[in-house]
Amino acid sequence: MTLDAALGTVDDHLFAFVVGAAAVGFLVPELAALTVVSLPILAVMVGSVALTLSPAAFRAVDPRALGVVLLVQTAMAPLAFALATALGVGPDLLLGFVVLGAVTPELVTPTMTELAGGDTALSTVALVAVGVGSVALVPGFVALFVADVPVPAARIVENLLLAVVAPMAVAVGLRARFPDRVSRYDGVYPSISALMVVLIIGVVAAANAELVRANVALVPVVVVGALALNLGGYAAGWLATRPFDRATRVAGTLSVGMRDFAVAAALVVAAGFPAVASLPAVVFGVVEMATSAALAARFGK
Repeated sequence: MTLDAALGTVDDHLFAFVVGAAAVGFLVPELAALTVVSLPILAVMVGSVALTLSPAAFRAVDPRALGVVLLVQTAMAPLAFALATALGVGPDLLLGFVVLGAVTPELVTPTMTELAGGDTALSTVALVAVGVGSVALVPGFVALFVADVPVPAARIVENLLLAVVAPMAVAVGLRARFPDRVSRYDGVYPSISALMVVLIIGVVAAANAELVRANVALVPVVVVGALALNLGGYAAGWLATRPFDRATRVAGTLSVGMRDFAVAAALVVAAGFPAVASLPAVVFGVVEMATSAALAARFGK
């Protein structure tokens, strides 16, 4: 089997690979040692997708569509609060859900958008815009619904710069400078990015295996809440972008439904709350990776 064919297998069966990676991570927690390379993995993931984009693709982003996606984003924290309240979870889990709803879209959103045949440039711009805005939105929503929680703004901005903005700028620059040479491998770039998605979910699962085992009794209700928030976000994104074309609707659906669970978990820990408060983020990460892989397969047909 050639390398191209092997990578294509990951694309074709992304849902199965994501679920398998999560299972391996939980069963082999020693893989958490790979957390130190998670940022480079994310950078490769984003950069690979960005190699398919030209500067013109970003200039073509419809500002109206972007405005709709950004507006709908603000409904995710209230939705998270409502779901957690309806499920009757304790204050720590409630905090975890609200933070999850308030953070930026997941860093893998552009990758999933590309695999789903959506407007990757739109999802990338939305990711950066919401990421910057989350510096104010996260503490605002958490103070409104739960408590006044400090937010490490510098860390959020640094992660966005290193994992999204920098590799994206380099990749788009290469595409603009060497269009023929770079476009020769357009069929491979999304597959490389998909492989990075599989790696990162395995590492995340391994890093949080002990947390899940220590709170196994809470996992069922958290799974219900995480799935409801994830699917509710997809539905809100899809319905809100009805006036636009299919590529825009795909980007809007994934941008709203996917949340940056790693940032959410880090914010909870940085605020000094019990580790269990990060359980919604951990569970949501596995849920959204599986559902987004399934959506990418569905939309990509």
